[in-house]
Amino acid sequence: MKCVILAGGFGTRLSEETTLIPKPMVPIGPKPILWHIMKIYQHHGITDFIICLGYKGYVIKEYFANYRLHASNLVVDLQAGSVEISDNGIEPWKITLIDTGESTMTGGRLRRIMPLLRDEEAFCLTYGDGVSDVDITAQLAFHKQHGKMATVTAVHPLPRFGQVQLQGDAVNRFDEKPAGEFGLINGGFFVLSPSVEQYLTGDDTVWEHEPMRTLVADGEMMAWQHRDFWQPMDTLRDAQGLRELWDKDAAPWKVWQ
Repeated sequence: MKCVILAGGFGTRLSEETTLIPKPMVPIGPKPILWHIMKIYQHHGITDFIICLGYKGYVIKEYFANYRLHASNLVVDLQAGSVEISDNGIEPWKITLIDTGESTMTGGRLRRIMPLLRDEEAFCLTYGDGVSDVDITAQLAFHKQHGKMATVTAVHPLPRFGQVQLQGDAVNRFDEKPAGEFGLINGGFFVLSPSVEQYLTGDDTVWEHEPMRTLVADGEMMAWQHRDFWQPMDTLRDAQGLRELWDKDAAPWKVWQ
């Protein structure tokens, strides 16, 4: 099975980090968030990736082109002019890096790489800026069982501020992070049939708008409800929070440990 990762956006809300690198390359610990996402999928047996590039896509190309060199031990014989690479637990990933246009929308990026997916029974799709401990193995079984074209992971958004409930002028209740009291939202981590291609019309197609809405109207989208950890990296504050979890060895998305 293949996993498509949307990694071409400008990341303007994280401009402190994305002036020089694309958002999926923003580091969490010693590795970019893109690596973390791929490790999540690897844990569930998915190691064949298609990465949709756009803004500063060459940075991602260079990272993976040199990945084996940087992640391995080396024996360098200066006189012979040879370099021997000794793999050090290198990931068994096959990575297809496709330039899908700097200004192409999410649905347009998916449309551009659909020729690589038409022979698949199903494929995974996610964003290059969010991590979760979602059970992808169970989600795949759910998708196969319901037989619809699309499965979206439905998650509770994390509130950015505490809530104060009043009785008159008196504070009746304060919740710092009242998780679970908000509606479900699109958390990415999709499973899709290649037949969704019919909903993708051009580079300006926004996957989250017309395609998803039409799939819903056609009765072709089901939700996998995930109530545990999920965190997008939209802002510098988000990135810092993820880094703190990683540095404390308390990262819930590190399902591969």
